[in-house]
Amino acid sequence: MKKKYVLRPILAIAMTLALSACGGGGTSSNTESFVAGNGTVTFMKVAERIKAPQITGETLDSKTYAPILGKVTVVNVWASWCSPCRAEAPTLSALSQSFPEVNFVGILTRDNPANARAFVKRFSIEYPTLIDDSILLGFRKSLIANAIPSTLVIDKNGLVAGRISGEITVASLTDLITRLANE
Repeated sequence: MKKKYVLRPILAIAMTLALSACGGGGTSSNTESFVAGNGTVTFMKVAERIKAPQITGETLDSKTYAPILGKVTVVNVWASWCSPCRAEAPTLSALSQSFPEVNFVGILTRDNPANARAFVKRFSIEYPTLIDDSILLGFRKSLIANAIPSTLVIDKNGLVAGRISGEITVASLTDLITRLANE
């Protein structure tokens, strides 16, 4: 009987520690339930691709964005508070300059426009960022943005062709763009 009472306080402490670890530890609701990817690249065969949602809407600078159809499109889902997003921003910016024939667009998620504008200025991002992340719901039957950051690549026919879950690298995104440009 004594063993039962000794284990209860230990079990209570263990449960308290386990549950407190689930809270995220911060005060910002933006980072709760944050899932960081590991850079995994997924590429879909042409026959398996599904039509991408319309990637249009209001941008951070209050303009309306609509991609040029018939071009490969790179869609980067990001937030200013996301460390991997900050790490990949210079690479994305450079690749957008290296591939002017590709549409690059960001989708801001779980963030506010003021912080996002500071992020864009800090990292000299010249491609537009949409502020309505409900666009991401349109990817639910295809490759979803399953982490922050996630980068989705749409082929020239408007079909979702690939995803990088987590921080991109020059090699991973260049490979996806090149493969789709050569189709």
